[in-house]
Amino acid sequence: MQKSQIVKIKTVCFTGHRSIPEKRAILIPRALETMISGLIAMGAQSFRLGGAVGFDTIAALSVLEAKEKHPHITLDLILPCRDQTEKWDEYNVKAYNYILSRADSVSYVCDKYTRGCMYERNRRLVDGSDMVIAYLERTSGGSAYTYRYAKEKGIEVVNIYDIVKNT
Repeated sequence: MQKSQIVKIKTVCFTGHRSIPEKRAILIPRALETMISGLIAMGAQSFRLGGAVGFDTIAALSVLEAKEKHPHITLDLILPCRDQTEKWDEYNVKAYNYILSRADSVSYVCDKYTRGCMYERNRRLVDGSDMVIAYLERTSGGSAYTYRYAKEKGIEVVNIYDIVKNT
């Protein structure tokens, strides 16, 4: 009889839709707070995000809130390009700049937007992560790609949508 191997979770990344129905968006922070606290208790130290609007912003703010109680954890941003916010509204740019200013590390796939920079960012988020926390309602788009990529690599994925969808 083989002992089952316990996977240590040190690095967690997030992926999710940019557009989330408000009735679900208001439930996500509480679900993330519970999940992040549990992961920190289990040894998670690094939380990686891609800096998009929507779920990424909610998750980044949740990690920053957790850092107030657990200053040893890190918020590590892996961003697609330096001009990512070029077409964003003022509110989302302010939130992005706030998150950027409080991040422990920031890296960019490239300086200017290119056709593949978002997918490359998503692969970098997953590569080196022990777990992915997703908000995935649809089976198409960048979040669905990232979800499948993580599954193909044998990385555990938890979909927050499954927690908030029936509320």
